[in-house]
Order: sequence, then C-alpha cells, then structure tokens
Amino acid sequence: MFVGRTGELDILNDALARAATGEPQALLLGGEAGVGKTRLVEEFGAAVCRRAATVAVGGCVEIGADGLPFAPFSTALRVLRDALPEEFAAAVAGQEEELARLLPELGETGPGRPDERGTARLFELTARLLERIAARHTVVLVLEDLHWADASTRHLLAYLFRTLRTGRLLVLATYRADDVHRRHPLRPLLAELDRLRTVRRLELARFTRAEVARQIAGILAAEPDPAQVDEIFERSDGNAFFVEELAVAAGEGCCTGLTDSLRDLLLVRVEALPERSQRVARIAAEGGSTVEYGLIAAVAGLSEDDLIEALRAAVGANILTATPDGDGYRFRHALVREAVADDLLPGERSRLNRRYAEALEADPTLVPAAERVVRLAGYWYHAHDPARALPAVLDASVVARRRHAYTEQLRFLERAMELWDTAPAEVRDALRPVDYTDVYPPPLPERRGGTPSGCDPATTPLRYLDLMAEAAAAGRFAGERERALKIIKRALRLLEEEPDPLRAAWFWVQRSRVVQALARGDGWPELSTAQDLVRGLPPSEVHAEVLAEAAGWSMLHRPGPEAFAAAERAVEYARMVGAREIELNARLTLGGLMVDAGDTEAGLAEMARVKEDALREGVRSVAGRAFVNLPSALQAVGRSREAVPLLREGTAFAREFGLLDTEAWVWGNLSDSLYTLGRWTEAADAAEHALRVGHSAKPQGAGALRLAQLALARGDLAEAARHLATAGARYGCHDPVPQQSLRVVRVAIGVAAAQGRVLDARAELRAALEAGFPPGTQRYAWLLLLAAAVAEADARALPAAADGRAEILDRLRETARGLTTGAPVWLAHQQWVQAELHRAEGRDTAEVWSPVVAAFECLDRPYDLARVRYRLAQTLLAEGGEDGRERAVELLRLAGAVAGHLGARPLGDAVARLAQRARLTLAGTPRRAPDPADPAEALGLTGRERDVLRLVSAGRTNRQIAEELFISPKTASVHVSNILGKLGVSGRGEAAALAHRLGLFPDGTLAAPAAG
Repeated sequence: MFVGRTGELDILNDALARAATGEPQALLLGGEAGVGKTRLVEEFGAAVCRRAATVAVGGCVEIGADGLPFAPFSTALRVLRDALPEEFAAAVAGQEEELARLLPELGETGPGRPDERGTARLFELTARLLERIAARHTVVLVLEDLHWADASTRHLLAYLFRTLRTGRLLVLATYRADDVHRRHPLRPLLAELDRLRTVRRLELARFTRAEVARQIAGILAAEPDPAQVDEIFERSDGNAFFVEELAVAAGEGCCTGLTDSLRDLLLVRVEALPERSQRVARIAAEGGSTVEYGLIAAVAGLSEDDLIEALRAAVGANILTATPDGDGYRFRHALVREAVADDLLPGERSRLNRRYAEALEADPTLVPAAERVVRLAGYWYHAHDPARALPAVLDASVVARRRHAYTEQLRFLERAMELWDTAPAEVRDALRPVDYTDVYPPPLPERRGGTPSGCDPATTPLRYLDLMAEAAAAGRFAGERERALKIIKRALRLLEEEPDPLRAAWFWVQRSRVVQALARGDGWPELSTAQDLVRGLPPSEVHAEVLAEAAGWSMLHRPGPEAFAAAERAVEYARMVGAREIELNARLTLGGLMVDAGDTEAGLAEMARVKEDALREGVRSVAGRAFVNLPSALQAVGRSREAVPLLREGTAFAREFGLLDTEAWVWGNLSDSLYTLGRWTEAADAAEHALRVGHSAKPQGAGALRLAQLALARGDLAEAARHLATAGARYGCHDPVPQQSLRVVRVAIGVAAAQGRVLDARAELRAALEAGFPPGTQRYAWLLLLAAAVAEADARALPAAADGRAEILDRLRETARGLTTGAPVWLAHQQWVQAELHRAEGRDTAEVWSPVVAAFECLDRPYDLARVRYRLAQTLLAEGGEDGRERAVELLRLAGAVAGHLGARPLGDAVARLAQRARLTLAGTPRRAPDPADPAEALGLTGRERDVLRLVSAGRTNRQIAEELFISPKTASVHVSNILGKLGVSGRGEAAALAHRLGLFPDGTLAAPAAG
C-alpha cells in the first residue's frame, strides 16, 4: 500500500506536465535513509508509464565499491536505448565513439589526448543526446542515490541542470540527506543547484502517526492495535523502512527481543535466516551494490541447489531482491547491506575480496565487460594484496582516463602511489609508462622527441614520478586542484633529491597553472623557475611548452618585446620537435602580440591562419582560444563589425564541444562588439550568457563587467555598482591582468563620477597610473583615460573637486602622450581625451570638438559619436551665432535619437536639458506633460527657473549660471529674485535647503549630469 506523499506526487506530476510541453524540468529528492524515496519514485514511475512516457532509471554505485564512473547515466542510457531504439540510434549517429565513454556498447572509444575539454565535450554530447531523444517523447530520467555518486557523475548532473534548454525531459535525482555531512562531496553540488532557479528541491519528511498506522495495516493486512501503532511509531520515529522492519518483526512475534541499536534492528531479519543464507548474504554484501549470480556462485563454492535454496530464503525474507534484468541480486535496502558488510570480521572481508578477484580473473565473463577492470581493481585493493592490486588499479586508472572520468582516475592513481612501496620490486619493474601514462613529458619525455640517452620506451620501467605526473594532470583536469598541488609539491621535493631538469620544468608549469586557478598567485614565479631549468638544454617538447606558457602569460600580464621573443622561440622549438599543438598555440600568441605592437594586418592574418589550421587539424583547445583572441584583436583596432560573425561562430563551436569557459569568454567579447555597434539589447543578452555559462570565475567576471558598463551608460547606477562588485570578486586581486584590471578601473571611475564621488574616481585613477600601462594595452588605456577626463570635466564647477585637479590633468596629459595611436580608433580616442581635458579647464571650443566628431563619423561607434556630437553642440551654443545654433540643433537631434534608441538615459537627459536651456526645439522630441505631483510646478516655478534653482543649489554665482544657461548675468539675477519670492525665502542658502527638503532634484545631481 502506498501511504501519503500526495503533496510530493502533485509536485512531480506538475513537473511532468511542464516537461511534456517541451520545458525541461529538474528535481532533487532528498530524505534520510529509509524514509521512502525509492517507493515514491516507483509510484511516480508507474504513473508516468501509464501516460505513455519513458522512464529510465540509473542508480549510483556505493563509492566504497569502486563503481564505474558515470554508472547511473550508463544504466539509464541503456534503458533509453532499449525503450526507444530508433530514436536513440538517430540521436547518437556520428557521435558513437565519444558517447561510448558513457555507454560502451556503442563501440570503441577513441584514444584522444587527456584534457578537461574532453570531459566538457562528453558532457555537451550527453546533453544534446537527451534533448534529441526527448524532442518527440516525454522522458523521465531518474538517478538514484546521489550520495554515492562518483565525481564525474556529479559534474555531469550539474552540467545538465545548467544547460538543458529544450526537450520533453524531466530529470529526477535522489539522495540520502542524513549521509550528506559537512564534508560530503555532494554538499557543494547541492549548494550550487540550490542557486539555480530551474531546479526544485524536495525533502521527504517522516510519516505521521496516522500514516504509520496505514502503513502497518497494509503490511499486516489487518487493522493494527492502537498500542502497537504507538510503540512502532515511537521506536521508528516515522521512518518508513524502520516501520516495515518493526511491523514484520511484530508479526513474527520477535519484536520484544529487539534493542534500540539501529545495527541490531537492521540485522535482526538477516540473523533469522538459515546459516547458509546468512553466509550468502555476507558474500553478496561485500561484492558491491549489485552482484551477478555467476559471481556469487563462484565465490560461495556451494552446489547450485544449495545456492538457489539459500538465495530463495534471502529473497523470501525480503533481504535480497533480483535485479530487473534477472541476472543478479542486490539488497532490498542499502542500509541492510551496510550493516551486514560492517558485521564482517577484518580477515573475513579481505578473504572475500580475494575470492571475488580470483573468480573474476578465472572467468572475466562473470561481470559486464565495461565493469570488469574497475571491479577487479576494487577487489584486489580491498584484499590487501599490493602485488596484484598495483597493476589492477593502474589498469582501472586507464579506463577512467579514457572515459574522461579524471576524478576517478586520480583516485586510482593515488591508490597506486599508496601501494607503490609495498608492491614487490619485480612487479614494479614489469610496469611500463606507455601502458599507464598519457600526459607529456615526465612520464616519458622521449616518446615524442626521439629517444635520447639510448632510452627505449618499451623497456623503461614505470617510475613513481610518472605516476605523480599523471595524477597531477588528472587532478588539474578534474578540478581537484588542491590534491593536484599537493602531488606537484611532493614531486618537486623528490626532484630536488634526484635532479631532472625536464621533469622538474614540466612540474613547475603545472604548478603555475594550478596556483593561478586556486587564486594563490599569478603563476609567474613558477614559470620563471621552469624557464631557468630548461635554459641551455637542447630543444624539447618541454622547452617549447615552457616558452609557450611564458609567452601566453606575458601577453596577458606584461606584453612587450620579451613576450614577443618568447613566442617566437616557442614556435621555433615546437616545430623542431614536432609539437604541433604547442606550435599553433604559440603562433596564436605571436599574432596577438603583433597586433598589439602595431603590425595589425600581419598579426590578424596570422591569427586567422592559426584558427583555420586548428579547425582543420582538430586541435580544439587552440581553435577555441582563437575564437576568443582573434575577434578581440579585431575589436581592439575598431573592426567590431568583422568580429561579430566570428564570435557567433565561436559560440557555436564552444557549445558543440562543451568548452564552457571558452564559450563564456566568446560571449563576453561578443557583448563588447555589440555594445560598440549600438546593439545594446543583444549586448546585454550576450553578457548574461557569459555570466551564466562560465565554469570559472574570470569569464563570469567578464560578463558581469559588461553588464556594469551597460547599466552605467543607461543611468542605472545601483545596477552598475552591483555588477561591478561581482566582476571585482570574480577577477580577484591575486592576478591583476591588465586587460581585466584596467577595464574594472574604467567602469569604477565612471560609476564613482556619476555618483558625485570625484575623489574616489581620482583614487582609482591614481592607482592605475601608478601600475602603468604595459605595451599593447592601449585599447584599455585610452578608454580609462577618457573616463577620467570626462569625470574631471563634469566636476569642473564643483568647489570640492578644485584641489588637485591641475595635478590630475597634467598626469592625464603626460600618460596620453606615451600611448600609441596606431589604429584609427585609438587616434579618435586620443583626440577625445584631449578635448575633455580642454573642457575640464574651461577651454574647449567648437574648433577643439569638430575634429573629434569627424574622427568618430568614420568609425562604426554610434554611442561614442552621439556623445561627442553633444559636446560639439554644447560649445557651438556657448559661442553663439546663428550658423552654430542651426548646426547644434542638428547635432542634438542626432545625439538624442541615438540616446533614445539605446536607452542611454544620462545622454538623453543631457541633450534635452541643453536644448531646453538654449530654447531649441528638436524635431521629434516629445513634450513632457505637466505633473501635478511635482512640487516645483506646485510652487509655480517655470522650467527656466527650475534650471536656475538647480544651479543655485549647486553653489553657482549669477555669472556661472549665465554661462551655463546661455543668458546674461542680469537675466540670471532676475530669475534668482523671482525664485526667492516664489519659495518665500530670504537668501540663496535657504532656497537650496528648501529645494533639498522638497526633493526637487531627486536624481541627486545638482549640476547638469554628464552625458557619458
């Protein structure tokens, strides 16, 4: 009898209905062990099947049993293949080799060089596979027992929950809440998923007394005695499994003999079995979550009749249950299996594992082929036999690596390192690096660059350092960076005792990467050490890799001649040793440095060639980087329109191969280009994508910074400040990359200036000027200087900003003289900065602004053009003259149209105020309807008097008001007198105080706000 859970069933049915409309659903079902999660899922699954939907269930294997990585997904996909063979075949067509890592029945997996991108590609293919299958059929994917999930399964589940967007799919995952302690590996995943609005989380509560009574009645097929219900409810505390065990025990008349010990409660029914059945239960408990019949028979050593009789008794007592495919047995409840396994004696446990291992070696067909190696490794390891366990766990590490299950590979390699010293020397000497390692080059530096020193790869024994190198790489690929760093440090200590420059340099490169990923530094000291180690050595793959890494680091941190030279040497060395991927990577860096150095066309051409070469040769890591760097270089020199189609292609490429961070960087760069082109709605959408899909902090920071820039331009200062804080947190302060830090400072200056915090804006500027602008950072430097110059010019009339202004303007001029203007866009920004500096000193004229407008009219930057047109109109009106006034009208009309189209409220407001002050009528400018709730209108203030009062409140004199409003000082004096009379105050100070109390200027800006 199914008891209760009506609310939870309603939620599940609602999710199913939503999924059936093509909106993927994700649910997490938690609860303590025995509370009824599986029973609820079974009831829901039966209802789903009645609706002609497909249910695919996969269970996680207990971690201690060394289950196959991705086990629940493999099982569920197998169910889908059997249930929907035609749809499944169509969905996997062309991707069988890679998806075979999840479902080995699809064929042989390709070798593939190990890296984190292989995992991402596998995850992306899995997501697309599920979406394709669920395009026409409603599919419910159930993953049980997440508390036992391997790391690869957890990562894949998180990826699906974040990226599934289409398909009639419902993903339901269950876990034991009471097992998820503070350090449990599932806990961070649950916290991450809780932040996703697309994931719903359910917690199953224990049964009430009324529900316990109904459950007991169903078990006993009779109405229970109320006293018995009270006792069972009290002792079970409403846990459905305990209720069942106690009810059955009571029905068999043995309830009184039970203790309060949970272990005794779980074992009481096992101990009631015949001795032979108890023995079979103990054997099954140590064999894993599910054990095949043939394997049990081989280990038990019983006659077939005796074994069947023992199993029948265990199944009849509801201790064991047959697996759905009828090929094996599992415990009906995992809690019982745990209790039986824990009850084994230490010697008994190792003996059973040895017998399992020996039986499996004698007959490998006893278990599925895909599980054989991993199961054997677990059995030998728990049998405490180092001689047999060491090669077995190494074989399992290779299987895990081929499936891109790097966390599991790391676990097996750590076991191998643990067993290394205890394994016999002859066993270690028989191991070969070519069989168990696949990272370059510490495991075998000779295999790609020849065989120096007469070393034969086929006869060279595997070394402990080889295992450490493989484990370090696996840890880095899996995101287990702390474990990787610990291994790397140990390896470097060993290399101090036995110097080996090439291996040491390789480990220092890995340490640099891990240190940067862990935000423990910028990674340069480690790279510098690696360079010292390879200096003077013959060309090698390690040498090329060190130079390429150093060049890439320098391009981001200290671009200049040294970075250029390192990139050239990296290309040369990579070609000499035939390291094609390193060569392409270094050439891409070299092309970017050529653009930064002013050799624009040649640099862009080289970057484009690298992209095409990488795509043609299938070097996805370099191709992904090219889709980031080439459009960025185009954007840098003002060719945003050329960058957009490349970036669109890049998002598709990154998504196809599951390169999440690459995709985030591409989306961020796309947001930049679209912003420049005046396509702000699309730019905001692209920035949101970058923030959402980024797996690492920095690409997420790029998305947040783009959103801050958009919010600032639109006048939403609170939103701009919020996104700016997010960007700063994501970028961190451990690794100040100029292309990131300069952009952050630029937006920070803009936000501070817009909020009237001029001194804060200057503090940001001073810090940036002290750090300096390395060669190649002019694209960011010009925009930062422009933001600072605009801030100073807008604050010219504020008395608080007078002190220190001259020094700031001098430093801005001096810095600008040192920046290159090799591209038209940089030259245009140089002219704009100079014009703003003139405005900050009150010396700007139409003659100053006209060439700035002309420069931007040749560029594809509508917002920037609108801003400088506004400034030119301002100076034309100040200089007077009918011709200037007519031109100003046209300039303001154009600037206002752009501001309205983009939603650039500060610029639009500035245009409207300037037109109002100058008594200009702009074609198409809507007139504002009177607002009866406006206190200024209630006091009878005209629009001109409101303008004057704003300036009076800002502390301006009559002469300054006249200059600002293009009127004479006498007219300004008349307006001030009228204002004082209407407000009923005696002086300018009282008028300012009353304006503040009435909130006449709610935007907080008493002077005219900046247009930028």
